[in-house]
Amino acid sequence: MRNLSVILLFAFSALNASAEDKSLAWPQFRGPNGSGIAEDQKPPTELGPEKNVKWKVAVPSGMSSPIIVGDKVVVTSFDDNKLYTVAFNRADGSEVWDVNAPAEKLESFNKAFGSPAASTCATDGKHIVSYFGSCGLFCYDTNGEELWRHEMPPAETLAGFGTGTSPLIVDGAVVLQRDVSNDPKIIALDINNGFALWEKSRESKSSFCTPAVWKTTAGTQIVAPGYGKMIGYNLKSGAEDWFVEGMPASCCASPVAADGNLYFAAWSPGDPDDKDFKMPTFDDILKDADTDHDGVLSKEESLKTPFKDLFDNNDLNHDGKLTRDEWDTLVKYSSASRNSAFAMKPGGTGDVTKTSVLWKQTKGLPYVSSAILYRGQYLMVKDGGLITAYDAKTGEQLYQKRLDATGSYYASPVAANGNIYFTALDDGTITVLEGGAPKPHVVAKNPPLGERTGATPAIADNTLYVRTAGHLYAFTNEK
Repeated sequence: MRNLSVILLFAFSALNASAEDKSLAWPQFRGPNGSGIAEDQKPPTELGPEKNVKWKVAVPSGMSSPIIVGDKVVVTSFDDNKLYTVAFNRADGSEVWDVNAPAEKLESFNKAFGSPAASTCATDGKHIVSYFGSCGLFCYDTNGEELWRHEMPPAETLAGFGTGTSPLIVDGAVVLQRDVSNDPKIIALDINNGFALWEKSRESKSSFCTPAVWKTTAGTQIVAPGYGKMIGYNLKSGAEDWFVEGMPASCCASPVAADGNLYFAAWSPGDPDDKDFKMPTFDDILKDADTDHDGVLSKEESLKTPFKDLFDNNDLNHDGKLTRDEWDTLVKYSSASRNSAFAMKPGGTGDVTKTSVLWKQTKGLPYVSSAILYRGQYLMVKDGGLITAYDAKTGEQLYQKRLDATGSYYASPVAANGNIYFTALDDGTITVLEGGAPKPHVVAKNPPLGERTGATPAIADNTLYVRTAGHLYAFTNEK
């Protein structure tokens, strides 16, 4: 993949002042402070395979979202059974450099929905940090030269689904929440050398979300949702400042800090109070799919069920059969889910479940996609294309709207110039809604990009950068 002539051509571009000025335009998963917002930018609202395309280039597979580093767009990728961090030129999409992160063994991952290159990079304008569940953290300079690495054993995730969390860089520290079954922990490393600043063990052995940074009068906190509870860690010491009980069992969505408060919305299967979705019993599954009536489900029989792409994950002993005990184990685990959207105020210590939560709602919750706080509203997209908007101050439901693009949503919504962009997973259809409107107002219904799109778009230079399953697009009105 590496093109040496291109590397030499751009080797010194990151050193100029103009590149440094733009280096933090979209520095991590969901952009500035994980907000998903680039308010001063004006990307196009109308876009498609042939509409407002500045450039389009092929990229190897991967689920990570693009970030902006100076004059580059950076993603991670999985190519020929190897893991890479790859940089593209923002001007024309040409590849600038790629560097391999050596892994002795790849983590287990769901080939239909996941990837061993699922974690989004983070940057402070001088360093680029990539995380791979298979081998750990790698830090590069803006020319792709490795500065340090913090190696880890392959992650063992819930049902072997694969890694989802992304690193953060805040106040000179690299923070990683690693909720895995083999040694779950949260760590902070010095960005300059990779030395450990602190490390804390976690009880949560399953979550796929990226933590949030919350600046409070008590200091900067790292907010880490997980199985059972969300914890606020002191950035300087790693001390557990507070916690909120009641989380989704498989937490994928990330919180966000805005206007002094913290907001969170997430769902996963199994909450006994969820009236809209109930986990089927094993007998329900057998009745529909057990054609040979042997009391177990084979992989071939699973093709008749909604869980066909998750059979290997549910087959806990990997013997090619899904048994009642295996299914009941997963149902018991997921029954710990407590799904909600809520806002909380800062300042509490210890258990703040009943003292710091300002409001709570349980409708329209997102599964993988993270909600966005924009123009006084907390908006989220539920699988099926259902948009729900809550008043950020009161929690009052303002509206619900089902988009024409139904199906699943992995990408988190992003916003700029008064508009919010929602990207459908199955075919990359991007629907644009007006932000802050009292009623749902669709600004643009765009044609599908024609590829699976799970990455969250990035915004910079009045351009929307969108990664699909096989391409990276730059959409702009400017010619």
